Parts: sequence; structure tokens; C-alpha cells
Amino acid sequence: MKYIYYPGCSLEGTAREYDLSTRALLKAIGVELHELNDWTCCGATAAEPTSFLLSLSLGARNLALAEAMSESMDIMVPCSACYLNLKRVGEKIKTEPDLLSKVNSVLDENNLRLEGKIRVRHLLDIIINDIGTKTIMPLVKKRLTGFFVAPYYGCQCLRPYQVFDDPEKPVSMEPIIGSLGAEIHDWEMGAKCCGASHMTTKMDVGIELVAPILKAAKGADLIVTVCPMCQMNLEAYQSKASKVCGDDVSITILYLPQLIGLALGLTEKELRLDLNLSVTNEFLRKLRSK
Repeated sequence: MKYIYYPGCSLEGTAREYDLSTRALLKAIGVELHELNDWTCCGATAAEPTSFLLSLSLGARNLALAEAMSESMDIMVPCSACYLNLKRVGEKIKTEPDLLSKVNSVLDENNLRLEGKIRVRHLLDIIINDIGTKTIMPLVKKRLTGFFVAPYYGCQCLRPYQVFDDPEKPVSMEPIIGSLGAEIHDWEMGAKCCGASHMTTKMDVGIELVAPILKAAKGADLIVTVCPMCQMNLEAYQSKASKVCGDDVSITILYLPQLIGLALGLTEKELRLDLNLSVTNEFLRKLRSK
């Protein structure tokens, strides 16, 4: 399996552990990644309020670069916000030829052209549908028996494009988690919004959204995410959420590649658990006793 790899800005900054654990896991599985040459920001959440055409052109530039690398490989995107922005470009140009023409007029400044031939895919989609449990199970060296995992999907990898899971009741992580020997924590919060960038603009609103998610995870050993923004919101504000809940809602928050990597025998150092903001001592003791 080969993919063009678009890490995005967060994975080279606050979500460095997501990038490194993704690379380590896929290397262990035998997946070949080709990082996108000269990739740039997807536009994140800041570009569209400035200019709708700018927001599309930023994503389109990366897709045009990917097409120039290879039209036969899909582009893998771990960050849910990046995935949504790149996916939106691909979907819009299919139905709006005039928009494609406008985008290409912008790209022409850099001698680039977008044809719309490359497929944008989230890392979770690839883990589920291309790699799958049949590949993962034989590689498991440390079964995570006795661990209860709360899978948290967030919004942007599932909405508005329903590609690989039900955005209202997502379950796609569950077979993967089960293949590691762990059990699924029974909850209904996997697709609830974490507050996204409200945490930096209206923190009180963000905390009100994060607190019930963390409270609902009570009884689980950890929450697993596939989005840098969700990860940050859930792990960095646990003390504030605990005050809102009137209870200690501290819990380990890992990225899905970190969890799978641990079961496959990759070390904590390889998966950079030291960069996570919330890994409890209780979780580490339980993990190291395996």
C-alpha cells in the first residue's frame, strides 16, 4: 500500500505525536508514505472568513501538487480539519466547473493546475478499509485485554461528507479497537462537538462542551481520537472541565495510531507518549504490566 502523505500544520506543531505515531505505525504495518512535496497550509479555519476563493485555492494547491506527484495514489490526511478542507475542494469542483476555472486561475500563478483526479482520504478511513483488522490482528504483540476505550471521532472527519461512517452514530473505530483485545466503553458522545476553536475564542462555551464528554468517559481507561483539535481540547482543559463537573474527569487521551502501535509492540518513545498532555499514571501502570 502506498499513499501521498499530507501531514498539515498541526502535525508539525502541537500534534507532533500524531504525525510521529502515524509514521511509526504505518511503517510497522508495511505501508509506504510519500510526503507531499512543498505542501502548505490547507487554510484551517481562518482563510474562509477572509476569502472563500482563498480558502479553496489553498487546498487546491496541495491537491494539484499531489496530482503532479501521482494520479494513482490517494492522498492520506490524518488531521480532520485538513481532511475536510481538502475534501471540500475535491467535492465542489466536481459540481461547479466555473469554480474550478477560478481556482485554476489562481494556481496558474504558480504554474499549477488542478484536474480533480486524486482522492482525498482520512487516515481513519484507510486504517479501517485498506488496512483492516485482518492485517492488524496477526501483528498484535501486546493484547490490551482489560482496557476500556472510548472512541471519539469529533465532527470534521464525518461531516458533512458521509464517506466511511455514520456521522450521527459512528462505529468505525470499534472493530479496530476490538482487534487489539480492548473493549469499547459504552457511551453516546463519540460524535459530539468538542467546541473546536471556541476554546480559544469563547473558552466558557468550549469548556461546557468538553466537560460532558469527559464526564461520559468515566469508567474508561482512555479516550482515543483522530483529530488534533479534538485531542487538544479533551486533554488540555481537564482541570477546568473537572471544576464544571464537580468531579475529577482526568483521563488519558491518545491518538488512534498510538493505541494501535502500543498493541503492535511499538515503544512509548517511538509513539511519543511523552508529548501527550494527558497520560495518567494509572494508565501507564496498567499498560506496563502487560
